[in-house]
Amino acid sequence: MEARMSQRPVGHGPVSARLNVEELAVRARQMIVPGQRRILGITGSPGAGKSTVCARLVGALAGDAVLVGMDGFHLANAELERLGRADRKGAPDSFDSFGFAALLVRLRSATETVYAPYFDRGIEESIGSAVPVDPWVPLIITEGNYLLFQDDGWQSAGAALDEIWYLDVPDDVRAARLVLRHQAFGRSPADAERWVQTVDQKNGEKIGATKERADLIIDLVG
Repeated sequence: MEARMSQRPVGHGPVSARLNVEELAVRARQMIVPGQRRILGITGSPGAGKSTVCARLVGALAGDAVLVGMDGFHLANAELERLGRADRKGAPDSFDSFGFAALLVRLRSATETVYAPYFDRGIEESIGSAVPVDPWVPLIITEGNYLLFQDDGWQSAGAALDEIWYLDVPDDVRAARLVLRHQAFGRSPADAERWVQTVDQKNGEKIGATKERADLIIDLVG
């Protein structure tokens, strides 16, 4: 497996930039190399807007990119119950990180259509073989919280990516978004607040500590 190669000078920290999605789409298109497959990772703490940004990037790239999310590798709810991790679903050890890394490695060199899993928030479960990735698509975009982590399978997943971009969003903005998200999927206001404070924010602190490993830290405009 090829190691991820940062485009910034050796010994320098990540590039920070204030950009809108249209400018990010231009950067993403510049990653495309004819005859090669490239993989771009978008990361950030919960509520940073990763899914929204990725969906807009895929739309802007009009057939030249497909989204394969890390969330498709959530362990099943029954397995989380068995392991005693259901009360912190979304933590690093509630995913199949090695399976995610293996898929990214396969996607890099695949000459056949690969079917990736998809996480359905409506049922809070992953659906296997739900996202077709055809061999002629030059850019894979993946998003997830832990692309810059260095333990378990996350390090291998990060090494399979060509670039990793970090969405940097203020904590209060993220928390407000997360409370509304949890309520939209059935939690009471009190339960949504509790989950954000006891689970999402703890994960967010760990994720924020990794951002200096990113190739680009983005202060998103709009």
